[in-house]
Amino acid sequence: MSAQSPHVQHVRQVLLWPLRLMPPEGAERAHARPWELLGDDSPWREVTSAQEGSAAFQERYYTEFVSFLPYVQRFLFGAGQRRIFRRRDIRKVRVETQPGAQPRVLDVHNLCLHFFFDVDIVLLVMEVGASDLPFDEAQDLLYRFGRAYPAGWDDTGSALHCMHGVEWLDAEGRALAQSDAQERQAFIDQVVRHQTPRIASHWRYLLEPMAPDAPGAAAALRYRQVEYYRMPMMAYLAVDRPRDLQPEHFAALGTMAGTSAAPASASPEAGRVQADGVDRRFFYDRFWCSGGAAPYTRYLCSGYALVVVGDAESQFFCCKERGVLSQFRHQHFLLFMIAHMQKASLLMFSDRLAEALSELQVSDADSVRAFKRRIRYAFESFLRFTHRYWFTEISDQQQIRALFRMCGQHLDLERAYAEVKTRVADMNGYLEADSLRRQANTVVRLTVVTIFGMIGTITTGFLGMNLLAEADAPMSRRLWFFILVFGVTTALTVYTMAKSKRLSDFLDALSDERLSGWTKIKALAAVWK
Repeated sequence: MSAQSPHVQHVRQVLLWPLRLMPPEGAERAHARPWELLGDDSPWREVTSAQEGSAAFQERYYTEFVSFLPYVQRFLFGAGQRRIFRRRDIRKVRVETQPGAQPRVLDVHNLCLHFFFDVDIVLLVMEVGASDLPFDEAQDLLYRFGRAYPAGWDDTGSALHCMHGVEWLDAEGRALAQSDAQERQAFIDQVVRHQTPRIASHWRYLLEPMAPDAPGAAAALRYRQVEYYRMPMMAYLAVDRPRDLQPEHFAALGTMAGTSAAPASASPEAGRVQADGVDRRFFYDRFWCSGGAAPYTRYLCSGYALVVVGDAESQFFCCKERGVLSQFRHQHFLLFMIAHMQKASLLMFSDRLAEALSELQVSDADSVRAFKRRIRYAFESFLRFTHRYWFTEISDQQQIRALFRMCGQHLDLERAYAEVKTRVADMNGYLEADSLRRQANTVVRLTVVTIFGMIGTITTGFLGMNLLAEADAPMSRRLWFFILVFGVTTALTVYTMAKSKRLSDFLDALSDERLSGWTKIKALAAVWK
């Protein structure tokens, strides 16, 4: 980057990490109210209602509320649909981007867990910020921070693409936990032995008392990675001269690339890059002009990243209460959260179906029954998800609607929804067809038993006569005859049921006028083969 590159006056990054909540050991379903398992001694505390907030908070809450359509309002702000828990012990984070680099301390502005009723998904949300730093350093921070674990290690043993060091700090600056990204062998052993990735220690500390779903995990609330190890992120950059940024800078920001020096043609979908080097599908340029309250404000959205860049000299762009920064932290965060909550839920449903099939053993009756219960539960859960959380439109405000559509298109939400819907419907259709087949087989067996039982019934009851005139015999004698007849009848009925499939084939052959008598006799003889 040249010396004339714009300086970043302020940067914010919001990480949004979707995780799947796993059922307790031996259970088929996750806890219906997982937040209750956090415990009173955990650092997480539920966020109070808006009625207890300050006047400024209530005004901001009102602005958020009216930005969305009524059915989205019920999801976001309705009682019981979403539960938010926040921890306040972590106030800062000290990061070291590369070996030997000067550590930088970032402010932690928000740290929350978002639970959703009737969906086994939790979202970790972390917002950090810093001021007065070069553009390339700001971009490197955005690129490296949100990594659940290293992608690999270089020849010197340094972790690739992630922070070289991370430390959570309390209000007094004391270190609470730090990253173990440089402990290469521990991460390798986890994958080799258990085929599950090892979450970095600072992220594990952040999520306690929840624990990764790993062999031997004893935590009541366990989670599993559901998306790529790189967390979806939002970024806000207040730049001195945003017009001086080149197309490759915007391309690197929008695609979460690691270096702004990369040519724009190296970005995804390079074939659709326009003449100015910018792929317009990732840009929202309604406010990229000299006029308006926040001139030269540009939004970039690639699905897994939502970035806004603007002029640091604009008061409205930097306003925390009513300006672009406030919109970024609230309305834009909510639309980004909805899109990724939908994406994570669809991946979770897909995982459930795959797990149910992998554990199915057709020869084991208990396994078949468990498979049916899991598929029916998945079908019911998917229906509830559809009616509670699946929206294709969330607002009539042009900007929110456009950004949400961009997120949905780049995340390919509609295709993923249609695919999961088809798989769930296929599974449920298979269960219904199997149930009908079993019912039909039962009807056939009962019909066979009825037909052959009818022969004995008519024979012994002909003209109302009894074969044995024991009506006046002593009770004990009649009781013995009753037990004998009951035993013989039961044995014949059970034997007929056991042979009902072959007897049904014999009845079919007997009723077929095209078959010869000898063929029908052979069909009768086949009953006892």
